[in-house]
Amino acid sequence: MTLIFQLTLFSFIGLSFLLVVGVPVVFASPEGWTENKSIVFSGLGLWFLLVFAVGVLNSFVA
Repeated sequence: MTLIFQLTLFSFIGLSFLLVVGVPVVFASPEGWTENKSIVFSGLGLWFLLVFAVGVLNSFVA
C-alpha cells in the first residue's frame, strides 16, 4: 500500500509541476488557449483526481 501511495504522490507532484510550467506557456502563446483548452482541462481533471486519491491513500498509510 505504501508503494501505491508513493507512486500516486510522485505522479501528483510531477503533474503539478507540468501544470505550473505549461499553463502559463499556453496562455502566453498566440492562439494557445483555443488550441490547447482540452489538454489543460484534462490535466486539471487528472490533478483533482490525484488530490482525492492521495487523500484517500494517506488514510491507509498513516
